[in-house]
Amino acid sequence: MTLAQLLTFTDKGIYCNAGNFYIDPWRPVDYAVITHAHSDHARPGSKHYLAHKHSEPILRLRLGHEISLQTVEYGQTWMQNGVKISLHPAGHIVGSAQVRVEYKGEIWVVSGDYKVENDGLSTPFEPVKCHHFISECTFGMPIYRWKPQAEIFDNMNAWWQENKANGKVSVVFAYSLGKAQRVLQGINPDIGSVFVHGAVWNVNKAIEENGMVLNPYTRVEAGQTKKDWEGALVIAPGSALGSPWLKKFGDYATASASGWMQVRGQKRRNALDTGFVLSDHADWPGLNEAVLATEAQKVWTTHGYTAVFSRWLNDNGIESEEVVTQFGTETEEESTQAFEEKTAD
Repeated sequence: MTLAQLLTFTDKGIYCNAGNFYIDPWRPVDYAVITHAHSDHARPGSKHYLAHKHSEPILRLRLGHEISLQTVEYGQTWMQNGVKISLHPAGHIVGSAQVRVEYKGEIWVVSGDYKVENDGLSTPFEPVKCHHFISECTFGMPIYRWKPQAEIFDNMNAWWQENKANGKVSVVFAYSLGKAQRVLQGINPDIGSVFVHGAVWNVNKAIEENGMVLNPYTRVEAGQTKKDWEGALVIAPGSALGSPWLKKFGDYATASASGWMQVRGQKRRNALDTGFVLSDHADWPGLNEAVLATEAQKVWTTHGYTAVFSRWLNDNGIESEEVVTQFGTETEEESTQAFEEKTAD
């Protein structure tokens, strides 16, 4: 077996022929190893799933409580037809994992989505040495460089306080799985009450099943009045932007928490009052840091600025190749949740 044959890229997803399993398949398969519960990586219809134990409540919420699902701890190993498999922290969202695959001395790592900054919520990213590293590069351009998380939340808290002083409700749009909980944990709850959209509520409750303690929040529900929301911060999915749902809050200010806010003009195009550059993906320095830490002989770049990042790696002495997959960007991941979010109001 040559290096290039351990994992292959097929029309169903990343496939291990020796172990007869897929990693984050985009079509139904017999055996699917899942890196994390975002819907562009965890899709319905497979006969059996394997994932980290913290992903279980979310996977059952999104894929159905009846799915055949096995869960494991980080670092726990198991054998599949002679192939050694283990999951390692990706730092992307709660339960996110990199998949390490070893066979006959060759080691591949599929990163899924990841970030190297510790967000205080998900298990921090753990570099895994390997021969081949399959890396996302959602923000694989030099312009994407994140400020420290603490600085971002200081700015968000100041924005919230100013809105409260001006009699406005502060509405932050954040992905219902991952970013919403990060915002909830990062803001200062002493400023005022925090409310969440029904989609965020559902995910929060699933995450709390694992024993995770989140800051206090209240679900936005019928029967509440503008008095209840006075000076509050509301966390909602992007699908609520521009919807009639927002009108209930009266005078409000809007913001998005996303890495895409790094791009000038993004706030204006989305009719937002402001934006906070907060991403659950690695920035340009983070991608380079992660790749170097793996000591991989070859890096396969997927979903994002694959050409830019792959060319950069090749120019700097690391063999790299682009791969076409059906994994989405943050924006595409948001759109795949539309049905869930509309039914959660």
